[in-house]
Amino acid sequence: MAGEAKTRVIFVCTGNTGRSQIAEALLRHHHGDRYEVFSAGTHPGVPDRLVLSALSEHGIDITATRPKWLDEFRECEFDIAVTLCEDAHAVCPVVPGAKTTIHRAFPDPADFGGNEDERLARIKELIEQIRAWLEETFGAGPPTMGPPGLVGFFS
Repeated sequence: MAGEAKTRVIFVCTGNTGRSQIAEALLRHHHGDRYEVFSAGTHPGVPDRLVLSALSEHGIDITATRPKWLDEFRECEFDIAVTLCEDAHAVCPVVPGAKTTIHRAFPDPADFGGNEDERLARIKELIEQIRAWLEETFGAGPPTMGPPGLVGFFS
């Protein structure tokens, strides 16, 4: 609807180099007309070049982005925060400034073993898992979570 404010979503993981950047990129790419999307990490690291490569195969270029500290968003308000790993959830079970926090853990691409081709194949699988979850959770509109501050767990 014209003039309607977009739902503000932030994805949080430890490094902001894999899962949270994948989720941010996919939600913006598929539903950017309804969501204003951000990502951050509790301890940002170096972007994973295989994640960048795998996303580019979906027509998504995030090479201009950088890993961000969650603290950079301390003055911001979000409708929904999503923690994507156990570490981020432990550090920040309820993300400050977020009306609702959802927790949905995904494996860390930095932990994928094997050679480059094997890692890339696993990252592509991860992207598909995150895409499917995002579509299920956000595709029809923002999830209904109940009262503000509620923490939802998804499997």
